[in-house]
Amino acid sequence: MRPDGSFVTGTVHLLGDNIDTDMLAPGGYLHLGIETLKNHCLEAIDPDWSSRVSPGDIVVAGRNFGCGSSREQAAIVLKELGIALVLARSFARIFYRNAINVGLPIGIIKDDVRFAEGERVNYSLERKEVRAGQIVAFTGVTGPLKEILDSGGLVQYVAKELKNAEKS
Repeated sequence: MRPDGSFVTGTVHLLGDNIDTDMLAPGGYLHLGIETLKNHCLEAIDPDWSSRVSPGDIVVAGRNFGCGSSREQAAIVLKELGIALVLARSFARIFYRNAINVGLPIGIIKDDVRFAEGERVNYSLERKEVRAGQIVAFTGVTGPLKEILDSGGLVQYVAKELKNAEKS
């Protein structure tokens, strides 16, 4: 995340509505660890999906992203694959909070926007914009949730707060 608001370039990976946590982090691989789990992310939709993801890429999805079980590995696997931002029309509540807790930036897009699979875009988390022949604004987290996200997740946020408390 660039705190100065500058833009980063990444590739768009389009997903539809109702992408559930079992598609993101298939239950049969949870016990094998995150490195193995990364290879199986979204394989129910596209067996080669994880091999096309590069650090800095973004996911653009439809409604109810992250529905299903409460497994936080669904957010972790996206972050570990290098996904820098997940945009959706709406999120399942538990995924939304898990994403913040693990430091995965997310945003809600309200307008009917069109992206192409594999399209290269410029985005700024601070400005809450994606530029791709059009400027697409998204709603990101604010307040204490933004502080958690900016810290890299809940564990890092708490560690920072404890360190600050020790100094006082």
